[in-house]
Amino acid sequence: MTRTLTTRSVLAASVALALSVTACSSSRTTEAPAADGSARASDTLVGIAMPTKSLERWNKDGAHLEGLLKKAGYKTTLQYADNKPDQQITQVQNMANQGAKILVVAAIDGKVLAPALAAAKAKGAKVIAYDRLINGTPDVDFYATFDNYKVGQLQGQFIKEKIGAEKVNLEPFAGSPDDNNAKFFFSGAWDVLSPLAKSGQITVPSGKAPATNDQWTSIGVLNWASDTAQSEMQNRLNSFYTGGKKVDVVLSPNDSLALGIVQALEGAGYRPGAGYPIVTGQDADKANVINMLAGKQSMTVWKDTRKLGDQVAKMVDQVVKGQTVETNDTKTYNNGVKVVPTYLLAPVVVTKDTVKTQLVDSGFYSTSDLGL
Repeated sequence: MTRTLTTRSVLAASVALALSVTACSSSRTTEAPAADGSARASDTLVGIAMPTKSLERWNKDGAHLEGLLKKAGYKTTLQYADNKPDQQITQVQNMANQGAKILVVAAIDGKVLAPALAAAKAKGAKVIAYDRLINGTPDVDFYATFDNYKVGQLQGQFIKEKIGAEKVNLEPFAGSPDDNNAKFFFSGAWDVLSPLAKSGQITVPSGKAPATNDQWTSIGVLNWASDTAQSEMQNRLNSFYTGGKKVDVVLSPNDSLALGIVQALEGAGYRPGAGYPIVTGQDADKANVINMLAGKQSMTVWKDTRKLGDQVAKMVDQVVKGQTVETNDTKTYNNGVKVVPTYLLAPVVVTKDTVKTQLVDSGFYSTSDLGL
């Protein structure tokens, strides 16, 4: 009897052990394997390299993406590079050395990261370019961004509609020469506005109107710096707007530049109301939205970066699970070595009249954020 009970006990224990092993094995298969079939989300380090903390949008972008990935179970390292390309190169190298299997990189200078990415690729990392294309390297797997040519088009079309048939003085600005997106912003806007300049409806008193889209860097503002834009606008006003001549329109590609431009306008005596210049922007930064509400900026092109973060987090998960990564443009974004499969999101125009319906009702800002 004792022997029978012992045998039964052993058999029961064996069955329990087998069931336990089977259950454990089953639970493992529900976790996402990496592209090489070996990793799970909880075993996967994702490196996030952002350009700078000095611009509001990058703080939001980094925090949002990291939060999504952590919630999904990934390990993360988020680094900001103070707009210094060498610092970003070092950060990317360190992430790869720490074992990051996915690198999400919003490049400061899209032309200098090739060696660092080659080293990361040799360690088995996948690379997703975030909002800014990384050029001159085969080691970029995917790209996620907004339709940046459309951003410029929206700015140009806004100006064109506002001026109607009126003849105006316009001053154009462009973004940082080391930012690949800046050429798309300018080209989109200038393709709308340059015919008006050629017809004589638009005059650029400073002479700083590029003859072609390819010459956009001649009016580029390095690092998208507000103070540089302010100084440049002050110089143009002091040099070319004397004797009662007024600027009617300023093409600013983003909100950071618009802040400096508005400060220069205020310093030169321009006040919101009749005769105040049309000033464009992009990003819906809080200070600029407040300026719009005060009549100091005419519009901003809003790229809901929460959606960009959502899409990139989805792409990370698809890479790790070995799934087909969702893209919707496989022709446009040639980085000089390859056409990078891209996911494009749509930007929208926000004006003073649509701040509440677009920015507040969507939860991007609260009424208290904007003093409403």
